[in-house]
Amino acid sequence: MTKAAQKAKEMRIAVLVPCKNEEVTIAKVIKDFKKALPAAAVYVYDNNSTDDTAAVASKAGAVIGYESRPGKGNVVRRMFAEIDADIYIMVDGDDTYDAANAPLLVSKLINERADMVVGARIGADTDHQRRGHAAGNRLFNLLYTSLFGREFSDIFSGYRAFTRRFVKSFPAVSAGFEIETELSVHASQLRLPVAELALEYKDRPEGSESKLSTVRDGLRILKTIIVLLKEYKPFWFFGAIGLAGILFACALAFPLIIEYSRSGFVTRLPTAILATGIVIVSMLTITAGVVLDSIRRMRAEIKRMFYNMTRTRAGE
Repeated sequence: MTKAAQKAKEMRIAVLVPCKNEEVTIAKVIKDFKKALPAAAVYVYDNNSTDDTAAVASKAGAVIGYESRPGKGNVVRRMFAEIDADIYIMVDGDDTYDAANAPLLVSKLINERADMVVGARIGADTDHQRRGHAAGNRLFNLLYTSLFGREFSDIFSGYRAFTRRFVKSFPAVSAGFEIETELSVHASQLRLPVAELALEYKDRPEGSESKLSTVRDGLRILKTIIVLLKEYKPFWFFGAIGLAGILFACALAFPLIIEYSRSGFVTRLPTAILATGIVIVSMLTITAGVVLDSIRRMRAEIKRMFYNMTRTRAGE
């Protein structure tokens, strides 16, 4: 038995399965995880299912919880708050992730002393997605890499392992499927030790339907990235707006400057006033970005201190 496997046996492992209308697949998911991690407790939290998801999960041996507010983010936030363990495995209830890979995630979490290991999906943006989903995955992963860092190649993976320290110090605010993006940004902001593990990704079984909408959820994720950029990199966000305003004002003022240099007069006074006003507002926007960046740094320090105070056993 490896050192990581021995440590895993000594720890409390919780498998978290947020669910909505997964009656077709949930029993198999629970059975597979109980086989892969015999000592783990499997928690299924039902999110207003209209089928028999909760009853099937209970019969299969899972601990059942409920979250009435719709959205995966709301379910994950409740699970993180209510469930206590040393290592957490988060997985979707649609049987698209192989439970046999769970011990690999746990071993990597322990061996690399990471706080989060992401099961990066092989072929998620090509083989197993609708064309719109695949294009969205590629676009958002590229956008994330450009804005927040290169720690992750698959920010939307729903198959992850966490330490207790990560879970109990994560300030979840997202309501829906954008929760995975928030998890990734939180790790990037605090520069937490993270890792990825390339894993196979399966198609949904026949009879199981995806709750994702390419356009609706894509817009929600884009909105989340913009909000997180504002929160986590306010100087970049407001600085870009201010710089764009200054450039626009310069474009308006350039003909006026040429006119003044030739005649000594400015005939388009309203344009001059508009350009001046835009410059003033833009400078105030940049100033706001500087102030908010200082606040962001202070908040990050508080989060880091709380993270450091949270007990963990993974990687000991």
